[in-house]
Amino acid sequence: MTDDATSPVSSPAPSPVRLEAWSEADADLLRALNAPELMEHLGGPETEEQLAKRHRRYVDLSADDPGRGRMFRIVLLPEEAVVGSIGFWEHTEDDGPVYETGWSVLPGFQGRGVATAATRAVAAEARAAGLHRFLHAYPSTGNAASNAVCRKAGFALLGERDFEYPPGHALRCNDWRLDLTAS
Repeated sequence: MTDDATSPVSSPAPSPVRLEAWSEADADLLRALNAPELMEHLGGPETEEQLAKRHRRYVDLSADDPGRGRMFRIVLLPEEAVVGSIGFWEHTEDDGPVYETGWSVLPGFQGRGVATAATRAVAAEARAAGLHRFLHAYPSTGNAASNAVCRKAGFALLGERDFEYPPGHALRCNDWRLDLTAS
């Protein structure tokens, strides 16, 4: 029999990452994340013009109403190294508006739980924004690592679907969903 007053209380381990709002200074990070091996499941690397437009969207999203979403750079702790990007934004799903998320982690930092920790952190940000009940992720069916991140971060697999990303490029994806109202 254990006395609850003297039982050790376990607290959750601190996150190994911190999310920082995307800024003008993150253009070089976006270029680094445009490497062929990181864009393999997303239609291949983007042109410099496409990167400039995406960077502008990320900066604008992070300066707008937080309910619409946010983009972040991922900072690995305690190293304070910028190791990737993640965000959430509004997306219209079959049954209405939801949040969508996506991430990318630089090759030297993959396989260390960074993407999973960042996905949990971005889910907390989306939950705090409070506009939509669900957060979806759409990794390609062939992207084992990103599908594993969804599973580890607590998303439920709804099934496969066709998705267009980038525009004009058909992609067979898994539709993962996280209920932001569940604790």
